[in-house]
Amino acid sequence: MSGNVLLSVGVLLVAAVLVLRSKRPAWYWMTFGVVFAMVRVSFRYASVMDACGLTVPPSRLRLTWARMTNRPAPDSRPPRILRMRPTRTGLVLRLKMRPGQDAFDFMASTDRLRHSFAMQGITSREIKSGVIELRMTGCDVLQRVQMPAKVNREGLRVPVALREDGAVHYRDYQEVPHALNLGATKSGKSVYQRQLVKELAPLNVALIGIDCKEGVELAPLARRFSALADNPDDAAELLEALVVRMADTYQVIRSEQRISADTPDGEITADIWGLPDDLRPVPVVLLVDEVAELALFSTTAEKKRRERIITALVRLVQLGRAAGIYVEICGQRFGAELGDGITMLRAQLTGRVSHRVNDEASAKMAFGDISPDAVLATTQIPIERPGMAVAGDSSGGWVRIRTPFTTLRQAVTPCPPRRGLVPRERSRVRTARGPVRSPSPSRSARSAEKRSRPRPPVRYR
Repeated sequence: MSGNVLLSVGVLLVAAVLVLRSKRPAWYWMTFGVVFAMVRVSFRYASVMDACGLTVPPSRLRLTWARMTNRPAPDSRPPRILRMRPTRTGLVLRLKMRPGQDAFDFMASTDRLRHSFAMQGITSREIKSGVIELRMTGCDVLQRVQMPAKVNREGLRVPVALREDGAVHYRDYQEVPHALNLGATKSGKSVYQRQLVKELAPLNVALIGIDCKEGVELAPLARRFSALADNPDDAAELLEALVVRMADTYQVIRSEQRISADTPDGEITADIWGLPDDLRPVPVVLLVDEVAELALFSTTAEKKRRERIITALVRLVQLGRAAGIYVEICGQRFGAELGDGITMLRAQLTGRVSHRVNDEASAKMAFGDISPDAVLATTQIPIERPGMAVAGDSSGGWVRIRTPFTTLRQAVTPCPPRRGLVPRERSRVRTARGPVRSPSPSRSARSAEKRSRPRPPVRYR
């Protein structure tokens, strides 16, 4: 009887483990998977490294000693394990490379290591000279994105997504001031934008929005925005107002430098972050949705407006960082077919995020001048995983990420109004306290009405 009971308990336990592994892979990993993985890696380590060609032959000294003592020739030596640390999604293995090994060899062997250690994914990066780190994930963390409870928020550094290795992907505006976000319809661009607004909402930063889809994406978040333009005419004037604000900020920085022989080095600054707290302007994050609508034109008047918009945008991305103005541009395509100035504008956007695209040419608009591997990874994003993207920068590095699904309600709730940052003029630029206009049935009639009434410049308090 006792044997039958033990057998039943064992069968139930195995069934529970299998169900937990299929339904809740993260829970399975924290309870059973991490133990199995550490044992598997420890026992297979030497043979796997030898099979993957990541070992070095024994030194001459060891061969000489073996010959003198009449012993068998020593085996090849794998990299030495410095540390094995479990995480909430996998393992972190830090290795000391042997003489003659290269970090690129480990990067090229990550796929073979993944299969040999029976892990979901492995990424390799160099920590310092002679030391590399292998980050292993035990489950597909991008299948159901769950952000960790504790993240490192500092300054303008906000968490926006989860990486394929289980780490948090941050958007740091002070390190990467301007970024480009591309993707086809229903690829997850709007969710990525909501996550940005949700994380920036509690910070002391002014949010400026341009949404030429009549504001349908950003209007629900309007109470947190200092200014929101919902058509190209308002966008042109809003961008020119930001250029004026940038010039005024530079005058403040220049007047406070006062460089002399007795000025300490710590008090000399060339941006707003070195100014005293009482003089430092509030940083501005400009979110541009559907940038192609700002570059398209069909009449001579619209062409002149386009030149104003592109000129202002290029000035902001070239000169705005020191003045605390950061630009986030979103769109479906962002290539040279949009006209003059687009290539110059794209060259200044250091951060690149590309969601699923419909053709390879769209992926090359984001990563063609950075990494061919990132272009290939972008074209392989499946349609059934909205929010999944490839993030990279001008250094050539890239990683797969996925944004947690954020509803409009979840994005609106943490958005308190920033009344002190609202522009005075509300007749053209909708603000947090301004009413949302209903769309007019005739766009031409609305444009004629706007041209007929006076337009005083936008001024900030």
